[in-house]
Amino acid sequence: MIPGLYASGPEPLGFGPSLEIRAFLLRREGGNLLVYRSAALERDEQEIRALGGIFRQYLNHRHEASPACDRVAEKFGAPLHVHEEDAAAASEVCEVAGTFSGRHRLGDDFEVIPVPGHTPGATAFLWETGEHRFLFTGDTIFFVGGRWRAAVLEGVSDRERYVESLELLRSLEFDTVVPGIAPAGEPFYETVEGAEARRRIGGIIERLRRGESG
Repeated sequence: MIPGLYASGPEPLGFGPSLEIRAFLLRREGGNLLVYRSAALERDEQEIRALGGIFRQYLNHRHEASPACDRVAEKFGAPLHVHEEDAAAASEVCEVAGTFSGRHRLGDDFEVIPVPGHTPGATAFLWETGEHRFLFTGDTIFFVGGRWRAAVLEGVSDRERYVESLELLRSLEFDTVVPGIAPAGEPFYETVEGAEARRRIGGIIERLRRGESG
C-alpha cells in the first residue's frame, strides 16, 4: 500500500456479500501490529514472517472477531486486544488476551482511541510514521461509492455517543483513512487533506443528527 503499511487480501463478509474486510500490518520498530482481521492472512504467512511477524493484534469492535484471530495468535504469538466493552462478545468467537478502556499510546507512534457508538467498545487507531498519520476507523467511518458513511445498527448503536466520537475523530490530525470494510472493487483507504476530512466527517455528523442511517 504505502511504505510500512501492508494490506491482506480481502475476505467477503457473510452479512454483506458485496462487502469485504481486510487486515492491515503495521511494520514498526516497537513490534508489528495487526489491525482488524482477515482469513486471507492464511496465505500470507511467509511474507508476514519476512516482515518481522506480528507482535499484537487489535480489533475495532466485536463484530470483527473470528477464528482467524486465534490462528494469528497461534502462528505468530500475537495476543488479541479488544476494548473491555466488547471483549465478552468477542470472546464468544475467539480468545481475547488483553483489554483496555481509555485512550492510550503504545510506544510513541501508535494511539488507541475509543470511539463508542457503532458498538460500545468501537475503537479507532492512529499510527504516526513520520511521513503519514494513518487513522484506522473500522466501521465507524467507511466508504461507499466515494462517500464517507457511518454504520448505525438498529438496537446496537448509540447515535448520541456515535456523534460525540465523530466529533473527536474530526479534531484529530491525519492524512490517510483506513476503514475496516469496503465494497468489493472500490478503494479501501483514502489519502485526504485535513480540511476535506473535517468536511466529510461533518457531513456524517449532520446526517446522524437528522436521524439518518449515516
